[in-house]
Amino acid sequence: MSDSSNQLMPLSLSAPGVNLGAYISTVNQIPILTAEQEKELAERYYYDQDLDAAKMLVMSHLRFVVHIARSYAGYGLPQGDLIQEGNLGLMKAVKRFDPNMGVRLVSFAVHWIKAEIHEYVIRNWRIVKIATTKAQRKLFFNLRSLKKSSKKLTLEEAQSIANDLNVTPEQVLEMEGRLTAYDAAFEAQGDDDDDTPHTAPALYLEDNRYDPARLVENEDWEEQSTSALHDAMDQLDDRSRNILQRRWLDDDKSTLHELAAEYNVSAERIRQLEKNAMEKIKTAMSAS
Repeated sequence: MSDSSNQLMPLSLSAPGVNLGAYISTVNQIPILTAEQEKELAERYYYDQDLDAAKMLVMSHLRFVVHIARSYAGYGLPQGDLIQEGNLGLMKAVKRFDPNMGVRLVSFAVHWIKAEIHEYVIRNWRIVKIATTKAQRKLFFNLRSLKKSSKKLTLEEAQSIANDLNVTPEQVLEMEGRLTAYDAAFEAQGDDDDDTPHTAPALYLEDNRYDPARLVENEDWEEQSTSALHDAMDQLDDRSRNILQRRWLDDDKSTLHELAAEYNVSAERIRQLEKNAMEKIKTAMSAS
């Protein structure tokens, strides 16, 4: 790369979140590489691990990240954060770029830049994740632009969007519901003298796992169930009791064929004995 082009690279660059306007102004002044310059730098990094060459490749494409990040402004997230995430994707693309592929870096990097921004949007747009599968993510980033109005989708509109995105109408309507939902604050936000009913989760999401009364109740129930099971088992004949013990209660459980060989009967006969014994157990325990 020529020395003149190298000299136009800024010596330092602050993060976009510090002064976004100054950052954008600076990256727009960084010269765009020609195909020959880009190939030379890419080869220096690909073959020789020249970090200065990698830095110049990244710096010369920062304006492209800003351009992509602006298309995600509608999600209400800080523009500086979107740019930073896109820059991470750009650096990943430079690290993986093979100059022998016959494509420009900008064409290769767009996937990595958008992937990082997508992950950031999904993580931060709502407290609760609203898009976890591939189909949901496709809907999340396309549904807004495909809706013709702010009104609720009709079944015909949902079917049309589903056809465009190769998903089901049900998935379209589900995502619309998620996008139009709101996050409730965990704690009540009203004033102390507010007469309106409080519905904040903190007021009704009570953790009863360690309630002493409930713990005692659970212990009593387990003790009674165990005692009833033992009493019911005692009412069985020795063979039926042994089959249930070996099939269900032992750590090293036996198979139907193993018990069939031991009792010199068919596996089907063992299954019948097991079924009859289970029915007797259920009857005895329900009567206790």
